Amino acid sequence: MKPKEYKENLKVLLSEEMLQRRIQELGAKITQDYKGKKLVIVCILKGAFMFCADLIRHIDLPLSCDFFGVASYGDSTKSSGILQTTLDVSSSLEGKDVLIVEDVVDTGLTIEYLQRYFSSKNPKSIKLCSLLLKPKSLKQKIQVDYCGFEIGDEFVVGYGMDAAQHYRNLKYLAVLT
Repeated sequence: MKPKEYKENLKVLLSEEMLQRRIQELGAKITQDYKGKKLVIVCILKGAFMFCADLIRHIDLPLSCDFFGVASYGDSTKSSGILQTTLDVSSSLEGKDVLIVEDVVDTGLTIEYLQRYFSSKNPKSIKLCSLLLKPKSLKQKIQVDYCGFEIGDEFVVGYGMDAAQHYRNLKYLAVLT
């Protein structure tokens, strides 16, 4: 991709200011809900890494953070429905309160897989925090405990999310036009 073309085909969906304001609110709510608990944040890579980094800065509690890599898009803009684990958590989740931090809940298939997988690790609880939710795309009934924004069925890039590994570094979320 040529530098000149890099931002020409983007329409801003959520500005940096909108994202940061909502993330601060989510962090405050999570802080309130997890007081006195053994909180383990599991950041789902790669798309949620920027959201997770900003979110944990707004959680005023002791916590640990781990990472889990799963891919369902490849270089496409539509979920393939085939999940590939690319990185497993490195710490024990047994008896702990797990908060899965995801970039976007689209079909719900990835979240269903993650909840089953993490349940097998015997945590005390599992909840879900997603920056984005696409309610019209859901194929599974999914409980999103902490949701940043509901959006339409657009393919979103920026703020950690990519299209064929491009656009992750944007400070805002945009739709490809």
